[in-house]
Amino acid sequence: MSLDLIVGNYNYSSWSMRAGVLLRAFLPDFHERMVHFDGFDDGSQFKAEIRKISPTATVPVLCDHRRLDNAGQPLVVWDTLAIVEYIAEYCPDAPVWPRDPIARAQARSLCAEMHSGFGHLRGLCPMNIGPDLSHQGAILWRYNKDLQRDVKRIQAAWEDLLERYNGPFLCGEFGAIDAYFSPVVMRLAAYGLPVSERCQQYMDAVTSHPAVESWCDIARKTAVFIDFEEPYRLSDG
Repeated sequence: MSLDLIVGNYNYSSWSMRAGVLLRAFLPDFHERMVHFDGFDDGSQFKAEIRKISPTATVPVLCDHRRLDNAGQPLVVWDTLAIVEYIAEYCPDAPVWPRDPIARAQARSLCAEMHSGFGHLRGLCPMNIGPDLSHQGAILWRYNKDLQRDVKRIQAAWEDLLERYNGPFLCGEFGAIDAYFSPVVMRLAAYGLPVSERCQQYMDAVTSHPAVESWCDIARKTAVFIDFEEPYRLSDG
């Protein structure tokens, strides 16, 4: 087993989920290790542990022990989008990206938009797999126009691709773009944010995919309450 994926807490770490879901879907024979979030300052154990592996001290991190860098160390890939591209090159015959060049360009464009955008959804609705946060979601939705705009843009992008490629996933079959949006699906579901019927069908398809189910099952089983990740709950009770 040459690939190691280092992730953060399964229920909170949205960037880790993207890489973890993609590997489960296309390269299930890999090793995964969680480094617990105890804080993100330089003195935290989390930062100390990840800094040994990644120059950015962030997760996820993919290590390929089959390939060595020019210092003789296992190759390290430390950005989520770079991990996606690495997996696509690692298994070139798998449909990580759509085979059609037009669909592939559209999928990459939307992943890049997700990578750097939708800050209001991500900031106001941090991923939290397990609890029902719909009451807080209703309050956020009522008073935050920026959140509404983010969700409106996501819906428009999803509906456009679902119409073009006939679903059930954004470009027809499950791929990198769906893994990339799986934490968004988790947010929309947990906070009960309103979506169209077509988008709800897509969300149902994502949550029922075996790779997503596997991640969410571990998230629920390993969940611990971390106060700085919980702006809306005082405990896990």
